Amino acid sequence: MYRSLGLSIAVAVFASDLISKWLIVNVVMDPARVIDVFPFFNLVLGYNRGVTFGLLSSGNPIAPYLLSGFALLVVGVLARWLWRSTVRLESAAIGSIIGGALGNVADRLADGAVTDFLDFYVGGYHWPAFNLADVGIVLGVALFLVTWWSGETQRDDGTAPKV
Repeated sequence: MYRSLGLSIAVAVFASDLISKWLIVNVVMDPARVIDVFPFFNLVLGYNRGVTFGLLSSGNPIAPYLLSGFALLVVGVLARWLWRSTVRLESAAIGSIIGGALGNVADRLADGAVTDFLDFYVGGYHWPAFNLADVGIVLGVALFLVTWWSGETQRDDGTAPKV
């Protein structure tokens, strides 16, 4: 079982997300501005009250709690999956998603929105700003795809794990 791997990755993603957001808000972006880092990358300060790309950002005061509740439900399902996982890469993927989800939940419950600060762009086209929790979630999904495409979702005895 690779529970400890998944849990370690979840803690690392969660902690790095919270620390990076604190540094951006309290140190780097004081005052708030656009910081050009590379010709394709800026540091910015934005608050997303919805989910991916600002979807579901209704401004309803209960929305952060509903979105957080849903995210925690998903974390619970993933934690159960992690507990039963016998595949190293799958456990890493689950941990990465859990850490990212919890980072955004903590931010949303504390501030009513998720702090975003990574801004990648090409010419005048800017990808929506995001944060390290989002990176953890996307990386976790990518690792899942790698395990499924590589056939690494099988346990040592050749059977598929039960979720």
